[in-house]
Amino acid sequence: MKLSTKLLAATALVSASAASAVELEVTHWWTSGGEAAAVAKFAEAWNATGNTWLDGAIAGSGGTARPIIISRILGGDPMAATQLNHGRQAEELIEAGLMLDLTDVAEAGGWTDIVNPSSLLDSCTLDGRIYCVPVNIHSAQWLWLSHEAYEKAGLDVPTDWNEFVDSAPALEAAGVIPLAMGQQGWQQNLAFGAITLAVAGLDDWREVTVNKNADVAAGPSYAAVFEAAADARELARSSTVQDWNQATNLVITGQAGAQLMGDWAQGEFAVAGAVEGQDYSCLPGLGLNAILDTGGDAFYFPLNSDPEITAAQKELAALLISPEVQVAFNLAKGSLPVRGDIDMSAANGCMQKGLQILADGGILPSGDQSLSADTQTQIEDLMAQFWTSDMSAAEAQEKYAAIIASAD
Repeated sequence: MKLSTKLLAATALVSASAASAVELEVTHWWTSGGEAAAVAKFAEAWNATGNTWLDGAIAGSGGTARPIIISRILGGDPMAATQLNHGRQAEELIEAGLMLDLTDVAEAGGWTDIVNPSSLLDSCTLDGRIYCVPVNIHSAQWLWLSHEAYEKAGLDVPTDWNEFVDSAPALEAAGVIPLAMGQQGWQQNLAFGAITLAVAGLDDWREVTVNKNADVAAGPSYAAVFEAAADARELARSSTVQDWNQATNLVITGQAGAQLMGDWAQGEFAVAGAVEGQDYSCLPGLGLNAILDTGGDAFYFPLNSDPEITAAQKELAALLISPEVQVAFNLAKGSLPVRGDIDMSAANGCMQKGLQILADGGILPSGDQSLSADTQTQIEDLMAQFWTSDMSAAEAQEKYAAIIASAD
């Protein structure tokens, strides 16, 4: 693939000051089979430059990893680079002057021209300076369906969320768990968000999540959302696994009919050798709305006092967003690339659906971009309580509206 003039300039800018091999510790929470295969693409590309990627994987998903990452940075033991979600998670660290300014790398690489949608780079920007490199677009609004499970039930694979709900009794009669769900608040909150868009619609979702309108959160459209979530809770009662990839495996092996999970689930299907359209189906927007959020992952580079490491950090930042690396990583991850100028014709049917929605403009900001980490944590805690108890839909809605009322 031909490198652009701007990318060559960016590479020259950073590699000139990183002539000697440098080992960089990189922390992240990509530990499932599909995730490990994807992050290996980054490591391989970095090692190919003559430098060394020291992998600092932290098991337990972002909720476990982020406090560890932040604690190390605040405690004076920073890693060279770390995964976070582009959004507001690093806001306070940047304000405290603990993150490396990447504006010169971004300008040399023409990031403002290639990052699509532009909101991803906006989420890396504070006071006009760029502090992270976005590496992918992840969307949460996907329903994954097992063909094997529906064969057991003698049914056609559903084409939307409503058909899935209608199919649940037949799945249960065939000994299949209708809805696979891991027992973690972030997974349950992800499912709630996907249901919200399907039931309440984009306008009310935006009013609550972006504008923090507690009246809408307490209103009739969200009452319908919480009733739908309560129904989904019952469909997931028999799903007792903990981690998201364990829930995905229930779908892969035909033990569950479906899972509400982000597009990163594709990496697990790929590792298992499952074929889209043959072994599983995917429904963006739950088959009801051609809309996806544009969250995802970015890498930040904590400040350090070694000029050689700083130069290497900038070299790695440019590499992560380079065309070849973007293609290799995102094909393995199941996510969409942040670059709008690369060839993704090798992507499978699910990724092509996501790329088409992106091209059509059916996108919205993720919760990470709109809500503070504290507000997100409060909502995840509420969802964990709601999904694992008999809390009524009305009580959960009341608590949720109170969180939105005080959201920052």
